[in-house]
Amino acid sequence: MAEIHLALVAHDAKKDAMVEWARPRLAQLQQCTLYGTGTTGGRLQDELGLSVTRMKSGPLGGDAQLGAMIAEGRLNALIFFTDPLSALPHDVDVKSLLRLGVYYDTPLAMSPSTATMVLDGLVR
Repeated sequence: MAEIHLALVAHDAKKDAMVEWARPRLAQLQQCTLYGTGTTGGRLQDELGLSVTRMKSGPLGGDAQLGAMIAEGRLNALIFFTDPLSALPHDVDVKSLLRLGVYYDTPLAMSPSTATMVLDGLVR
């Protein structure tokens, strides 16, 4: 079976939701090579014991790092819990990351229900 490379990102208001979504899916997530932006990756490591390669914080280049990985074909999927009710100073970076995900036809989930579907499709 090919190795699965999965990125996990969450805006500040959605970091708790990411941790709570990941908690019952530890066995599946442990089968993946995980990447995350700074704080999201740190919380998944510290609170759940997952091994996550941490990029920079999203506003400091982490979104761009993950976008480059998508463009290079190094990510199988992106799970990005966005906060639709908050204005973000780095909105341009977020849109760029999402645009790359769509352009390169990378499976992309932005809510817990779609994240579960993507993960279930990658890891059986």
